[in-house]
Amino acid sequence: MVTFIPLVLFYLHAALCTKTLDDGFCSSNNECPKRSILPRYVLYDVNEPEGFNLKRDVYIRMATFMKKLSKEGDWHLVLPPWYNLFHWRSLESETGPQNHVSWEHFFHIASLQSFVPVVEYIDFVHEVNSEPIDFVFVLQHISTNFEQVSEWKDGWSIEPCHKETSINYKKYENIFKIKVLGYNNVTAKEIECVSFHGESNLLAEIVKNYKSRSILIHHAEVALHNNFGDALYWQCRRSMRFAPYLVKISAEFREKYLNSTDSIDKTEMPDDWRLEKPGRKAVGGPYLAVHLRRRDFLWGRPRDTPSIKGAVKQIKNKLVELDLDTVFVATDAPEEEYVELKSYLVGFKVFHYIPTPSEKRKIKDGGVAIVDQIICSHARFFIGSFESTFSFRIQEEREILGFKKKTTFNRFCGDQQKDCVQPTQWTIVY
Repeated sequence: MVTFIPLVLFYLHAALCTKTLDDGFCSSNNECPKRSILPRYVLYDVNEPEGFNLKRDVYIRMATFMKKLSKEGDWHLVLPPWYNLFHWRSLESETGPQNHVSWEHFFHIASLQSFVPVVEYIDFVHEVNSEPIDFVFVLQHISTNFEQVSEWKDGWSIEPCHKETSINYKKYENIFKIKVLGYNNVTAKEIECVSFHGESNLLAEIVKNYKSRSILIHHAEVALHNNFGDALYWQCRRSMRFAPYLVKISAEFREKYLNSTDSIDKTEMPDDWRLEKPGRKAVGGPYLAVHLRRRDFLWGRPRDTPSIKGAVKQIKNKLVELDLDTVFVATDAPEEEYVELKSYLVGFKVFHYIPTPSEKRKIKDGGVAIVDQIICSHARFFIGSFESTFSFRIQEEREILGFKKKTTFNRFCGDQQKDCVQPTQWTIVY
């Protein structure tokens, strides 16, 4: 029988030793040698409807928090698998299953690990022998009347769960089983709802208060950034290198269609992000790149989203200004809208990344989006979409590559928009 309550649970934990040290768990049931402490884990989850690029942002919040926590013990951050995102619209016959996709499919794990200890979810399951996790903490916003609050203070407290955190679950003796992270058999021993307001560093207080080997933070998006845009933020962001095979696909496309290579474009980077040096020497390939967001932006941000003809006018003007004849288009628009856009750009070369069937099955929808972002990040000039996290991630990549700010922080304007303010320049810090 399925019960509905305002709780969220999760899957894994490792059995506790009979004797523990103050800061960890022993590897032996009989002895606790000082250096035989088992690793401890923080898992996290994000509100299911959130998109790929917002979830990347939440990773930075958790990783910067874990960077400091890992100095106090053998803590590891468990990477939640990717599953059924809103923008992953392809049929399973085209991409294969898009549930339980690991991070190594999209990112360079060794590079992530050079910033903070991380482990894939499936590896974590094996490491703890599929045992339930010890504690699940469901973050929720503090319930209050915003108009009556004169000063917000950071803090957290264990409180009853709000109605909006309700979820169906089943209880078997002392173990809870729910559907989360794309799995139906996720289990946990304990669960608490936490009313939370503050930066992700505040999560350390929760973790330290509970002597557990494994803890899951659910709705991690509730925790805010720790000093967004500072040097630590950018260290984490720079460590988020894409999977090498996706970089290779992007490089081959750029060279074949856009006359663009890293050596010519001055976008060569060291293999290790920690060896990157500040500077704005990147020139980029001889093409304009645009990210034209459509679909939900047509009704969600109609004032800031141009028509196809309006976008074409802005693209033409910039191509003429830059003395370029080539544009690369990244868009979520239906194919017929892309064909319409291309038909208006007579006299210009227009490209759009379309993977082969075998390629698409290999890289999946998330990989297609990353290839788009890589190609856009290497262009001579970039125009993005207003308040799009997809565009924002490209701007970050261009900052890391070392482009001049004026070539990066640009956006499409609505057809009738008179006060089209350009994006805030969140520039890199070393």
